[in-house]
Amino acid sequence: MMEMRENINISDSVNDTEDLFERIGTEGLSGEELGAKSLTYWADVWRRFKANKLAIFGLILLIAIILLLFLGPTISGKDYQYINADIKNQGPSAEHWFGTDDMGRDLFTRVCVGGRISIYIGLCCTAVMFVIGALAGALAGLKGGLVDDIIMRLCELIGNLPYLIIVTILSMVMGRSLFSLVFAMSLTAWVGTARMVRGQILQIKEQDYVQAAKALGASTGRIIIKHLLPNTLGIIMVDITMSIPGFVFSEAFLSYIGLGVRPPETSWGALASAGQQQLMFYPHQLFFPCLMIVLTMLSFHLIGDGLSDALDPKLRK
Repeated sequence: MMEMRENINISDSVNDTEDLFERIGTEGLSGEELGAKSLTYWADVWRRFKANKLAIFGLILLIAIILLLFLGPTISGKDYQYINADIKNQGPSAEHWFGTDDMGRDLFTRVCVGGRISIYIGLCCTAVMFVIGALAGALAGLKGGLVDDIIMRLCELIGNLPYLIIVTILSMVMGRSLFSLVFAMSLTAWVGTARMVRGQILQIKEQDYVQAAKALGASTGRIIIKHLLPNTLGIIMVDITMSIPGFVFSEAFLSYIGLGVRPPETSWGALASAGQQQLMFYPHQLFFPCLMIVLTMLSFHLIGDGLSDALDPKLRK
C-alpha cells in the first residue's frame, strides 16, 4: 500500500512539473530522436573540413586549376608546339589569351600543358615518398632494435646528401627525362616521412589491438598495413598535401636552372626560365607561369591546413 502511494505521488509530481513548461518545436519527438546522429570518423573529418572556409576555397581553386590544365588546350584549339614566327612576343589578346612566346607559340596552351607535367611530377614524387617512407618508418617503429638502428642510420646518411648535387649527377648519368627527375627528387624526400611515421608507430604499437594481432599470429606486414598505417593516415595525409606543392616548386626550380624536362616538353619552371629572359620587354611571359605556380601552391597549402585542423582529435567537438 505504501509503494502504491509513493508511485502515485511521483506520477503527480512529474505531471505538475510538465505543466510548468511548454514544448516548442519538439512536439511528437521522443528523447532518442532529439540526440545528434552518430558520425563515423571520416564523416566527422569532412564535417569539420567543410566548416573551414579557406580550406574549401583551396579545394575549389585546385579543382579549377586542374580543369583548366586539361580542358584549356581543347578550348583554345591551339597546339602548344606550333611555331608561327609572324606573331612572336605578342601580348594577351582575344586570339592568344596569355600572349605568345619568343617563337610565336601560344602561351596559354603551353602553360596548360606545362602544368600537367608539373602536377604529374609532384604526384609521382609524393607517391614514391609516401610508399617508401611510410613502410620504412612503420617497420623501424614496430621492430625496433637492430632494424630500427639500420633504417635510422640510413635515413641520416641519405638525408645529409646534398640535394642539388644528387639531382645534377643523376641527370648527367641517367639523362634528362621524367623518370630520372622523379627518381632524383624522391631519393631523399622519403626520409622525413619515415621519421614522422616511426614516431607515430612508437606511440601506438603498444596498444591492445596491436598486441592482440601479434598474439593471434599476424605477420609484420599485416600488422603494418591493417593496423598501424591506417591509424597514422591522418598525419600522413597532411604531409602529402604539404609535399605536393613542394615538389611542384622543386621541379620548377630545377627546370628554371636547366635540370628539368627536356624540350620540346615543357613545364611551369621551364616557361618561367624562358620568360625571365624576356622580362624587361615582355613581362607577361614570366607572369602567367609564375601565377599558376603560386595559385597551385596556395591551394595545396590551404587544403593541408584544413586537413590538419580536421584530423586533429583535440579539436573534435
